[in-house]
This record gives sequence, C-alpha cells and structure tokens, in this order.
Amino acid sequence: MSVEVERLLIVDDEGPILFALQRTFEAAGYQVTACADPVDALQKLKERPYQVLSADYMMPGMTGAEFLAKAKELQPETIRILLTAAHDFSAAVDAINRGDIFRILSKPWNRAELLGCVRQAFDTYGLREKNRQLTAIVQSQNQELAALNKGLEALVDERTTNLLDGMVAVLDYRDTETQWHSRRVSRFTRRIAEQLGVTDTAELRTIEMGALLHDIGKIGVRDAVLLKPGPLDADEWAEMREHPHLGWALLQRIEFLREASKVVLQHQERFDGNGYPGRFKGDQIVLGARLFAVADTYDAITSDRPYRKAQSHDAAVAEMQRVAGTQLDPRAVEAFCSLPEAEWNGIRRDVEKISLLEKEWGWTPPKRVFDIVREAALKQKQPISQPPPGLAP
Repeated sequence: MSVEVERLLIVDDEGPILFALQRTFEAAGYQVTACADPVDALQKLKERPYQVLSADYMMPGMTGAEFLAKAKELQPETIRILLTAAHDFSAAVDAINRGDIFRILSKPWNRAELLGCVRQAFDTYGLREKNRQLTAIVQSQNQELAALNKGLEALVDERTTNLLDGMVAVLDYRDTETQWHSRRVSRFTRRIAEQLGVTDTAELRTIEMGALLHDIGKIGVRDAVLLKPGPLDADEWAEMREHPHLGWALLQRIEFLREASKVVLQHQERFDGNGYPGRFKGDQIVLGARLFAVADTYDAITSDRPYRKAQSHDAAVAEMQRVAGTQLDPRAVEAFCSLPEAEWNGIRRDVEKISLLEKEWGWTPPKRVFDIVREAALKQKQPISQPPPGLAP
C-alpha cells in the first residue's frame, strides 16, 4: 500500500459532527471518506485500503469498539482511533480489548489535540509500513542467500567428491589388487555408523571420507614395497607401516579432511591395543577407525584376492564374531551383524555399477590431481609435524 496519499475513514452517526470532522481533516490535507453507518464503513474497507480509521463509540446497531474490531479483521495494519462522549472506564477498556485502539479521544474534542493525534497515527502507520517492507526485503534476501548457500554447498560437495575420487583413483592405479576396495569399505563403514545410531550428517560424512581415504598414505610408499609380489622383509614392513602416519600428514594440508585424517591415522589400530602406529585400544581409537576395521575385515574376506577366492558372507560373519573384542570393536561387529546380507550385497552392487560406468566412459583421474597428490607425498619424505595429542603414539 502506498503512503503517498493519506486516506482517513471517519464514522459517526451524528451528521453535524461527521461533517465537522470531515472538514477539519480535509483542511489538514487528508483524503477523507465519511460514513454515518458503520455497516457502510465496513463495505468501504472492503473496497480500498486506509491508513487511519476514526469511529464514534456510541452508535446504533454497532458500537465503535465493535466496528473497529471488525475493521481490524479486514485491514489489520490500519491505525484505529476512538471518539467517545461516554467518559466511562469500562467503555474504554472494551474498546482497547476488542479493537486494538491507538488512541481514545473525548468529545467535544480539542482541535489541536485531534489533529495531533491523527498526525501521529499516520506517522505510526508509515513507520510500521517501512518496517514491514524492510522485513520483507530481509526475508527475501535471506531466502536468496539460503538458495545461494545451498547451491554453493552442492558445488563444494561435487568438487569435494571429485577430489576424493581422484585421490583414490591415483592409489588404485598403483595398487590394482585392491581397486574399488576403498569405495566399498567407505559405504560399508557409513552404514555401520548409521546402524549404531550416528545421525549427524557431518559426522557421517567424516567417517565415510576417512574410510574412503584410509590407504592414501600408500601413495608415498615405494613401488618396490607396495607392489612386491612376495613377503616383505623387516625394513619393508617398517616402511609399509608408515602409511597411516603419512596419510594423516597428507590430509592435514586439506582443511575439510582434517577430522577424517584421524580415521586414516588409526585405521590399522586393533581394539585390544596390538595394532599400529599408536597401539591404542578400545575407545581410545576414534569411532570411524573402529567401524572401518569391521568393514575392512568383511570386504577382505568376501572379495577375491590373488592368493585366494572370496569367501561367503556367513564365513566372514563367523570370523568377525571370533575376533570381536580382540581385533574388532564388539559393538561395531554387533551392529554389522544386525543387518541382513542383502543390504551389504546391495552396497557392493552399487559400487560395481560405478566401476562399470567408469570403464565404459574411459574415466581417468585428472593429471592435475595426480601431480598434486604425488608431489605432496614426496614432500612428506621430509620431517613432518606430529599428530595432535591423543592421536600420537
């Protein structure tokens, strides 16, 4: 509603008083609509908006309080003034309660007071209208900002996924024996977390990313060690056992992966404390790493390896239950076993579909990603910072 034209509706059943009010307000520059009948005045309110209403209290058929209450329903933003010759407290209370009255003026009125009150009413309406407009603008901008943030989050998520896929693919190109293993165990690990009652989206994402990148430190292990067909000697094992620490250090360079790096650092720990590199045990091991250990064990048993064929789901479950409490967290094993075999097979099929599509499209990791990760890995051959307290051996 524009406030350039200041419209005032006055209602009074006494003709001379109505005429006097009309002349007074028109002389002050307002556009005035005068009604002797409150029913007619309500119809006027249905036809066009007004900023200010003025009504007499004592009118036949409908009091001023009743009229203003009905007017509020039709135009709730309008400022309402009541004129009354009945100097009665109960009438004033009734009017205020029923019509949300801005001011109550007595008859006969003081002209200066009357005009001053009406001026205040129009000014109040104008301020409230500006506030409504500003509020609407802020709400609109907030909605636009929310939509923009949602779009940015989707873009960041897409680019994050592409980066992680590129990093994992770089490792897959070096260690084809475990190709797609990382993708499977990341999905397995997230599902176990959900079954355990983890609902926070950020925490689930962190656990999933940590599981996906668990072996990223192997990018810095020499091919002669990583791809050696036979058993590793003591020195080679010592180099291989550095990959959790190396992977943690690599991910420290990427801020949004720092929480996930804790899973990478501890993914070779055992529940009984006989793992590496920190020999942590029980709840000292971050949840994501404990859940990953279950997913990793299951995937290792149920996947083909050069030295043996994949075993059945039941065989994997039996072995996991056997080592629960020593190698694996019993609660994590219980959560895994509470879900049917069909669910794990479904996750495996989903990952296989992705692998088939990538083969069909001839997808390869961008050279830029390979170079960045390779360069970072080589730099980590130099001394690196230590893990934070609670994660270090």
